[in-house]
Amino acid sequence: MMQRRDGLTELVQQHVGKHTDPEKMSVKEFCERAIDPDTGYQPSNGLIGKIVSGGSFGVTAQIPQLVGAIAAGLGLPREIVAAAAHLQLIGYEESELEGGAPAALLRRLDAEPGEPERRVAEKWATETDQ
Repeated sequence: MMQRRDGLTELVQQHVGKHTDPEKMSVKEFCERAIDPDTGYQPSNGLIGKIVSGGSFGVTAQIPQLVGAIAAGLGLPREIVAAAAHLQLIGYEESELEGGAPAALLRRLDAEPGEPERRVAEKWATETDQ
């Protein structure tokens, strides 16, 4: 069965949206950091604001650059952000979610927004040991 959810939106919402959580980055702060290292692409405040608010955004030729920019802005591996975009825009078959970046993404999406990365890593280590 195909699994879909708003993975990219959820991933960004965990870290961006100071208006809902003072511990998060503002859209402006995030956009200043979100620059694709390969192309220099930087998403607009409007696009990131739309993503944070859960609005829809179109699939364009700039998705690879957007993925790179979001990864840079969040300080995450590009593979995790790419898996989030894939989950949101295409979806995954159940068997594809068992390992690699898609599985790491799903664990990350289940973390509480704002939870420090150290605790997320400890949670994953505990789950792996069981």
